[in-house]
Amino acid sequence: MSMANIFAESQALPHIPRVVQELIESFRDDDVNVDEISNKVALDQALTAKVLRLANSAHYGVSRTVSNPHDAIMLLGFNTLRTMVLASGVTGAFKAPEGFDQRKFWHDSFAIGALSKWIAAYVKDCDRETAFTCGMLHSIGMLLMHMVMADEIKSIDDAEAMGGKRDTLETSLLGYNYADVGAELAKRWKFPEEMQQAILQQHHPETDQPYSKLAGVIYIAKYLKEAHEKDWTDEQIIEHFPLAVAEAIGMDTTRAYADVAKTNSLESGLDSLLE
Repeated sequence: MSMANIFAESQALPHIPRVVQELIESFRDDDVNVDEISNKVALDQALTAKVLRLANSAHYGVSRTVSNPHDAIMLLGFNTLRTMVLASGVTGAFKAPEGFDQRKFWHDSFAIGALSKWIAAYVKDCDRETAFTCGMLHSIGMLLMHMVMADEIKSIDDAEAMGGKRDTLETSLLGYNYADVGAELAKRWKFPEEMQQAILQQHHPETDQPYSKLAGVIYIAKYLKEAHEKDWTDEQIIEHFPLAVAEAIGMDTTRAYADVAKTNSLESGLDSLLE
């Protein structure tokens, strides 16, 4: 199936609530009306219920009960509320085919988001919540491909399970990979161009100019997650750290190396969405 045909399958494409679309568009708006947004979130009862469950979880440690979206903004900030609503809306928009472990997919996506947010703290002028969103959505194209072309993608799943590199396998067999599909979906959802580019360039952030800082963040986040899955020590993580990418995005590796042990226990705070 061509990539164009994936997006021609309109009945299979995920649909997100209107307020989620407005929150996506708010990435471009430095003067967003937070009261208006919180009121719109409150109109969606299902979305509000998910957001309040997240906001009142131990992860956020608020001083009092969050009873509505406006409270969430006051206690946690607009950017955190936006992340919660985006995560709630996007996870609810996808219905993967039988046999695809969607819970694991989102758990891994949230982990990359949390690592991306951590990395952004060591990169000048890199917004942490934007980095989290890019990390969370880095493999959204893979999920869409499983929805639309489950039979075709199975052979790629099998080859990856045997040790193949997924983006290379997809490009070889299909002519495109999940980063291309994810970037196109981000474009259709009207994410800012810098976030589209982050998803698109995540495998090879150095090949395009200007260099995508957020793509580099995702690249390093995926490196850290793989290192943890291999049970590498902090010393091994530092020894094999993708220094060229870190230098290209202006990452303060001296500070990051000192704190690298913290990446073992990072949590997104969003896993309750999967229950």
